[in-house]
Amino acid sequence: MDNLIPIHERKRLFIGLLGGSLLIVSLLTMSIWYLIFSPEKSLVYQLVLFALAAVLIIAILLAGFGLAGIVLTIMQSKQFLLLQGPMRVALNTFFPLVLALGKIFGIDMDRIKGSFIEVNNGLVYARGIKIEPAQLLLLAPHCLQNSECDIKVTNNIDNCRRCGKCGVNDILSIRERYGIKVGMATGGTLARKYVREYRPKAIVAIACERDLTSGILDANPIPVLGITNLRPNGPCFNTHFSLERVDEAINFFVRSGSDGN
Repeated sequence: MDNLIPIHERKRLFIGLLGGSLLIVSLLTMSIWYLIFSPEKSLVYQLVLFALAAVLIIAILLAGFGLAGIVLTIMQSKQFLLLQGPMRVALNTFFPLVLALGKIFGIDMDRIKGSFIEVNNGLVYARGIKIEPAQLLLLAPHCLQNSECDIKVTNNIDNCRRCGKCGVNDILSIRERYGIKVGMATGGTLARKYVREYRPKAIVAIACERDLTSGILDANPIPVLGITNLRPNGPCFNTHFSLERVDEAINFFVRSGSDGN
């Protein structure tokens, strides 16, 4: 994804596709409702269609309120507690439809997922969560490690020799500076293992758009701030990350005066 695209534009992409998905499901529901009253249909068939239409109507109403909550939260940087449930319905239930709609329009999947990450980050920032450093988990991808290094750091990041040739040394420096938990993951399975092991109250995650998106959805309701990695050498190979963005995310979560600065 092009990191030069303004963040507000990236947010609008996901929100627009989410609204489009709601419109499509609404039109589908209207079609089903029309078929219910078709005289040539049997009673059983009509009842099945009615049940399906009722489920879709409930989903549409919840997601509609959720979409409104997402827009209000991002615009006002304020949390709306009554809309948290509908917002989760909109994000989790309609996410596959957003991807499908984007595919129909030929939109790059990384752009859509990057937009979702920015929307998620906006919602997390609006919550104003403050925790102790030990309650925060920083998840980093294994592809930060120099490809020529023969040291295995995914199971134990402390195996790193601190040569400074890759981002692993920076991750360890961040851990020392803030006193947070850190894990390096090869994928979702290992990331979930770290979440179970450390039981964090919040997560800062560095990864590609695909892994961040699935991780944010899997970690729910744990708040996650996602930071897309930098890939000058292509995906999953000697990647980098923005130290400034990681510091910003950690300082947002960590209680004032708790960091090591």
